[in-house]
Amino acid sequence: MSDADSRPDERFTLASERTFLAWIRTSLGFLAGGIAMVHLVPDFSTGWVRTMLGLALVLLAVCAPIAGLRRWMQVRRALETGASMPPERDLWIFGVAVAGISAVAAVAVVLGA
Repeated sequence: MSDADSRPDERFTLASERTFLAWIRTSLGFLAGGIAMVHLVPDFSTGWVRTMLGLALVLLAVCAPIAGLRRWMQVRRALETGASMPPERDLWIFGVAVAGISAVAAVAVVLGA
């Protein structure tokens, strides 16, 4: 079998790279949201709620590119070796974290109204 026959299809490799870049964009969005929460919306809830929500968003901004890079490397390895795709654990963690932060923000909005 030649090297060209064992290479993964470029479409899948490029799709995996686009997914990694989506993790980076998500991280930048979390970072912007966290900074905005702390510095640009002084009338939102109380100071400690703003700080906690902002800090949670900034922490997600730190974790997202690390998780994205890890997953990209796992997917690349799976594509190259023909192994199974990695589990969705990181996706679940981020989904639950975003839902939790959103729930706290929703409660703060309702209590502040």
